[in-house]
Amino acid sequence: MGEGDFALNPFEALALPHVRGRVLDLGCGLGNLSLAAARGGCNVLALDASATAIERVRRAAAGLDLRAERVELTGYRIAGSFDTIIAIGLLMFMTREAARALLGEIRMHVAEGGCAIVNVLVEGTTYLTMFGSAPYYLFAPRELEEAFAGWDLLQSRPDRFDAPDASEKRFATIVARRPAAR
Repeated sequence: MGEGDFALNPFEALALPHVRGRVLDLGCGLGNLSLAAARGGCNVLALDASATAIERVRRAAAGLDLRAERVELTGYRIAGSFDTIIAIGLLMFMTREAARALLGEIRMHVAEGGCAIVNVLVEGTTYLTMFGSAPYYLFAPRELEEAFAGWDLLQSRPDRFDAPDASEKRFATIVARRPAAR
């Protein structure tokens, strides 16, 4: 790891072995996964709404094949196709309609043989203070699997973590490979 790097979180660590080629990281945050992917030889487009996060990614990406841009992701439309599209910890911070629309965009823009890597909070999560008064959407536990029906599910797993005030966070994470056309 380079100076100022942070360890990958469990979801990023699960994702990294499946990241290849041309990568779109939606809601990249501080860019830990984007940076690891670029260091592994990927061409990365990292997007986030936070100007501070994007500036950090840009500084850390010097000399790498990584472009970081500040973008409002609610209502975002993906241009082109990608070998890997990542949305870890993003979609639950949108309304149901916006989350499902961006999930549809992800499905449409993963290249044949490429992977979608998506992680969301699911129903049963009781730690909700992270949302404040902002809209949010807790996915049904198998909603991601259903959204990628017909794709090869390389990973599909629930996770549960304790949170403050005897509450908990429940997640669903999938790594789905788009089948090649027949």
